[in-house]
Amino acid sequence: MCVSNAELSDSESTLEPKLRLVHQNGLDFEVPSRSMFDGSPSRRAFLKAAVAAGGAAALSACLDRAPADPVPSGTAEFDTLPDRQHAWNDVCATDEHGNVEVPYHHVLLYLDVSGSGPPTKTERATVERAFHVLDRAYERTHEGLIWSVGYSPRYFKRFDESLPAEIDLPEPRALSPFETPEFDRQDALVHLAADRADVVLEAEQALLGERDEANGVAVETDLSGVFSVADRRTGFVGAGLPAKHQSDLNGIPDGNPVPEQSPLFMGFKAGFAKNQATEDYVTIADGPFAGGTTKHVANLRQRLRDWYDEEDQYHRIMKLFSPGHAEQGLVEGIGENLGDDSGIDTMLDRIRDDAEAFGHVGHAQKAARANRDADGNVKLLRRHFESADDDVAALHFPSLQRGISDFEAVREAMNGTDLTEIPTIRQRVNNGILEYIFVKHRGNFLVPPRRLRALPTPTGDAPMPNE
Repeated sequence: MCVSNAELSDSESTLEPKLRLVHQNGLDFEVPSRSMFDGSPSRRAFLKAAVAAGGAAALSACLDRAPADPVPSGTAEFDTLPDRQHAWNDVCATDEHGNVEVPYHHVLLYLDVSGSGPPTKTERATVERAFHVLDRAYERTHEGLIWSVGYSPRYFKRFDESLPAEIDLPEPRALSPFETPEFDRQDALVHLAADRADVVLEAEQALLGERDEANGVAVETDLSGVFSVADRRTGFVGAGLPAKHQSDLNGIPDGNPVPEQSPLFMGFKAGFAKNQATEDYVTIADGPFAGGTTKHVANLRQRLRDWYDEEDQYHRIMKLFSPGHAEQGLVEGIGENLGDDSGIDTMLDRIRDDAEAFGHVGHAQKAARANRDADGNVKLLRRHFESADDDVAALHFPSLQRGISDFEAVREAMNGTDLTEIPTIRQRVNNGILEYIFVKHRGNFLVPPRRLRALPTPTGDAPMPNE
């Protein structure tokens, strides 16, 4: 939804109107006022109630304020769509250096399948027809809608058969000795992404049966009879968006320190093309799920008061990239001068020397140690974005890889536990950015090829209905 943060007055009259103007995600729209709810709930409780009661109103307001240009339509020629659900790069925007820029607005829908047994053929057909609504309604580009659906280890346990041995999809677990996350074991995860907030909101409501039409396409089938929504999370990424959202967020200090052009709360660019895995590399090559991938999604709370109030730019670069980046002046501003390569590969062999000489190690420097194969190929494809859900500065971190163990190995390297024998390096202090991020959720999902996206079996059986 386009509602992920709000700025509301704490001094409301008891005679306030039934609808009031709220500014959220850079848009102004009307939501039910507090007087429509019993009691005097807190600001956060009110926001939850307003979003729950005002989804249709929020969409209407988004549509009223949407650009005049029409949203490009999709296709009924389903065979022309790529079989890889995770094939986003060719339909996303790129910057002047060729770095892929994921869409501005995101919705994560965590879904549970009704019932405990294997899905029926009728349920599978219903789900695929609901997905076909999105295929018809929106062009598969950042100007339309890009999306995918994945399934958890728990989902596949409802079948008698097991996933093939080559599918590396364990249950989520804590990946550091100092984190206590909640584990996302919901059956499915639908990830919706678009440059326009009204598109992700409209697509969400179409999928859930809350709208009769999506971009001019009739919504004749939806997911509501097969899935229930277990959780819903939202986010955004792109130059200017974090700066717009930073005021009054828990985790961001006063004074609006996030740079205006930064795509992320920490004030730097990320996702440089040469430091990302290719979509080919993260694709499962063999077996019934060939053409798919695995997806780990972490949700991290950010506490950036010390990041901005105690650290200067030199030390922020040192902690996020490497001491060498800071010492050599490699990063200007938010890092746009780096082009398509952060330069982190030149800093890997010197990590212990840096720790001893500077008393710090860099976040990217640590993680990259495990994020290269024997031939130097990057293993993970990261598509992270920020969040202001519940008025908290947070980061959603989706990572694609052939198998979840690849992600777990990179996270272990990022922990830097092996470097704490150096006196200045503690488990969370002087150890990259670990003292500023706190893992709240982790979940693992198999993103099957498109042909198997509707409630697949572990053996790769999910025939699409003929329409």
